[in-house]
Amino acid sequence: MNKVKIGIVGYGIMGSGHVRKLKAGMVKNMEVTAICDISEERREAAKKAYPEIAVFDNAEELYESRLCDTVLIAVPHYGHPPLAIKAFAHGLNVIIEKPAGVYTKQVKEMNEAAAKSGKLFGIMYNQRTNPVYQKLREMIRRGDLGHIKRITWIITDWYRPQAYHDSSAWRSTWKDEGGGALINQNPHQLDLWQWMFGMPDRIYARASFGKYYDIEVEDDVMAYFEYDNGTTGEYITSTGEAPGTNRLEVACDMGKVVIENNKLIFHRNVVSEREFNKTNTQPFGVPECWECNIPADFSGGPQHVGILQNFTDALLKGTELLAKGEEGVLGLTISNSIHLSAWTGETVDVKNFPDDRFYELLQEKIRNSRG
Repeated sequence: MNKVKIGIVGYGIMGSGHVRKLKAGMVKNMEVTAICDISEERREAAKKAYPEIAVFDNAEELYESRLCDTVLIAVPHYGHPPLAIKAFAHGLNVIIEKPAGVYTKQVKEMNEAAAKSGKLFGIMYNQRTNPVYQKLREMIRRGDLGHIKRITWIITDWYRPQAYHDSSAWRSTWKDEGGGALINQNPHQLDLWQWMFGMPDRIYARASFGKYYDIEVEDDVMAYFEYDNGTTGEYITSTGEAPGTNRLEVACDMGKVVIENNKLIFHRNVVSEREFNKTNTQPFGVPECWECNIPADFSGGPQHVGILQNFTDALLKGTELLAKGEEGVLGLTISNSIHLSAWTGETVDVKNFPDDRFYELLQEKIRNSRG
């Protein structure tokens, strides 16, 4: 095998974008050999744009065609796990778009199918290619920050007007999309949270559903995270603020790290605050602190192309996979925990997340959905 042959399942905004990048040669040793979409209009658009590529009207026929060894699934959220499970059954490698799915119970079934198949499984967590977040993760893993006391991420620059929610019948409904800001805009950030800081142990959240728009899902969220080691976190997101904010602040023994406005600044204490506290005798003493601009590439990194190239290299060269599909359940567990807490008013035990209870409550939402 010297080239990865990939089929694209779903020729919408994301799927067609992946095809364009691949046809432009942006991913070395990966080529598109098949496209599938249930929409006749989109199939005709694919045939017109790429007459040399086979086009199918259902995934099963694409899987059985043996024209590809890998598939990229870029359909609405509920379809990710079932289409991935069928692909694994056909002996195909799989990449799924984010999120991994809508509810953890379904995603865990997908992970089991992936493990049984022995095939390569990836997820389009393209923000893991961002050098800024890679740098912060490296600093944390190296111990530069010491103990992390508090994490606050305000990410409200997702403004989406009513016209966006009205642009497609499946958007912003429990039945077809499975949620709002958390399941659509925020999966990358929730993945980055656990990728950099680890999974929280408990979550308490409040959310507003249709606060700013004529929709049934969440458009404004405030969540509080707790870790057994004493770290706390705040996650604030909304699609109804303009202009919005994207600020990640990490308070730690060694000071404070802030990522905002294309800057990564480490307000670094000369000595750990905890060590300072042990020896200081002045009532209003504070540790000496230096403002350090950490050098980082703020281009955003290779993003989707980077994930596809890494997946290709993993298949052909044995390179370690940057975004393993099995890890998609982690960010989704955070998302589901926020939803569950907001629905019930309870603090959710993340490590022992009640998959079945969440599924049952989601079904109630779906039954009453206008999607």
